[in-house]
Amino acid sequence: MPIHPHLLLLLLLLLASSNAHCSKLPTLVFTDATALLAFKLKADVNDHLHFSPLTRGLRFCAWQGVECNGPKVVRLVLQNLDLGGAWAPNTLSRLDQLRVLSLQNNSLTGPLPDLTGLFNLKSLFLDNNYFTGSLPPSLFSLHRLRNLDFSHNNFSGPISAAFTSLDRLHSLRLSFNSFNGSIPPFNQSSLKVFEVSGNNLSGAVPVTPTLFRFPPSSFAFNPSLCGEIIRVQCRPAQPFFGPAAPPTAALGQSAQVHGVNGIIRQPYEKKRHDRRALIIGFSAGIFVLVCSLVCFAAAVRKQRSRSKKDGRSGIMAADEAATAEAAAVMRMEMERELEEKVKRAEVAKSGSLVFCAGEAQVYTLDQLMKGSAELLGRGCLGTTYKAVLDSRLMVTVKRLDAGKMASHATKEVFERHMESVGGLRHPNLVPLRAYFQAKHERLIIYDFQPNGSLFSLIHGSRSSRARPLHWTSCLKIAEDVAQGLAFIHQAWRLVHGNLKSSNVLLGPDFEACITDYCLSVLTHPSIFDEDGDSAAYRAPETRNPNHHPTHKSDVYAYGILLLELLTGKFPSELPFMVPGDMSSWVRSIRDDNGSEDNQMDMLLQVATTCSLTSPEQRPTMWQVLKMLQEIKEIVLLEDSSELDIRSSNAMP
Repeated sequence: MPIHPHLLLLLLLLLASSNAHCSKLPTLVFTDATALLAFKLKADVNDHLHFSPLTRGLRFCAWQGVECNGPKVVRLVLQNLDLGGAWAPNTLSRLDQLRVLSLQNNSLTGPLPDLTGLFNLKSLFLDNNYFTGSLPPSLFSLHRLRNLDFSHNNFSGPISAAFTSLDRLHSLRLSFNSFNGSIPPFNQSSLKVFEVSGNNLSGAVPVTPTLFRFPPSSFAFNPSLCGEIIRVQCRPAQPFFGPAAPPTAALGQSAQVHGVNGIIRQPYEKKRHDRRALIIGFSAGIFVLVCSLVCFAAAVRKQRSRSKKDGRSGIMAADEAATAEAAAVMRMEMERELEEKVKRAEVAKSGSLVFCAGEAQVYTLDQLMKGSAELLGRGCLGTTYKAVLDSRLMVTVKRLDAGKMASHATKEVFERHMESVGGLRHPNLVPLRAYFQAKHERLIIYDFQPNGSLFSLIHGSRSSRARPLHWTSCLKIAEDVAQGLAFIHQAWRLVHGNLKSSNVLLGPDFEACITDYCLSVLTHPSIFDEDGDSAAYRAPETRNPNHHPTHKSDVYAYGILLLELLTGKFPSELPFMVPGDMSSWVRSIRDDNGSEDNQMDMLLQVATTCSLTSPEQRPTMWQVLKMLQEIKEIVLLEDSSELDIRSSNAMP
């Protein structure tokens, strides 16, 4: 009976790890092969690695991605193989002559093992995986390291100061993880590439000759970082739901602006001084009023004594009446002036138009209110209008429904959140230009998009349904939306929370731009269940009112939007099918020619993967973006090949 390969693999691993006294086992040759087989056992759950336990001698050096020097592995490159397991301890770390290790662009999970055995390692590329936990201390014992790339993972914890002891380090990429704490004082003269953007780092960036060489983009998307290198003045950090942060500078106030790669921070000391000035002004007004009344009272007493002395009571009475009348008139004028000051202060305090991210104050609240308005639609969050200002400038104004706001969405929370969301700038996001709030009134002002919504493009009017969009349009729109959503997730670690086709607008060049992003945190989750189509976008795990939207629930909504794009059906009409049946059903309702079936299937596979029931099985948005870009490359290659064939056939 033949032995199953996995059983044979286990047997070899047991023999290799038990005792070296078995003289019949050629340990010199098979040590590195056994390490590779042990790695495959835990990391290659999808069985994509063609490592065979039946390999004899040095033939394992011909395995996929393996490069040897004699019997020892010196280079291992296993990229883009959909490895979906974990890097188990005592596997690859036994490759003591390994110089280069690359596992990038896979789906490996879990923490990194002890790396002590890789003392000859020079380059380690683990980017674009799902590794978690902090970096192991053994990493810093590998003093031959030159290139490290841990970007686009889920690593956490502080960036160890031990990195500064790696004196041969040439490139270090730690961007788009969850590292926190401060940046160590890197000062290796060998360091030429350095990236820590997209983390949760805080404090001042150390001013060292090495770090001073790198541009602000190396540190971007860390909202709590500050310092001379990134040209952001250091200020005390404010928690999102903690004590109220000082409000953003309002219209008409000259605010100094500090910018780093589109991240704009506005100082908030100005309003505190204005409030102090207002209090001083009120106090001064009251003091002047009191002094005036005292002076008039003294004048009356003086006039009375003079009248008694002269004995002219009639004149005295007339003077008293005139004096009292003059005092009353002056008192009324001062009261009116003080009342007017109070009214102006109350208006200023009740709300003003606040422009986001250092935007120029193009118009005032009064101009916005006087502009002509056209109703565009009513949605889950409120009512949307198109406003045309005196200057013929067109903007979109969303009036948030006060009854749908969450209890924690106080004035201070709203201001801080708008300041954060208003800083988002990307070609596939509709820019949030300004906002306004006063008591129960809240307005958000966006750029007006002239070509309507994706919903209208897909479905047309209810009376005349539009046909499904052409394949190339589907791919272009899918990539645009993925770009915008990936930017929200990676760069700012925010959540859209309400992605749907009516919240994707078409810009001047028909580029797809996402709107209404990142507002769900301010609202009641139950409002998204008000109609069937909106509810269909909600991921299963967020249909409980106690569960708020997440990155993975955004991915689910993206998958539903992609199915809507491919089929032309409303989300509430989409059936639940296995992928094979779904493919046949989609083909039956589209009129693409046969050559485009494969292209449609590739995009359909992305949609069904995004809309899986289990959030753990859904990809991240950057992985979705990679899938779409790979599809586009395949399409371009196919088109190029077809063009070459046509050209050769046309030749005499």
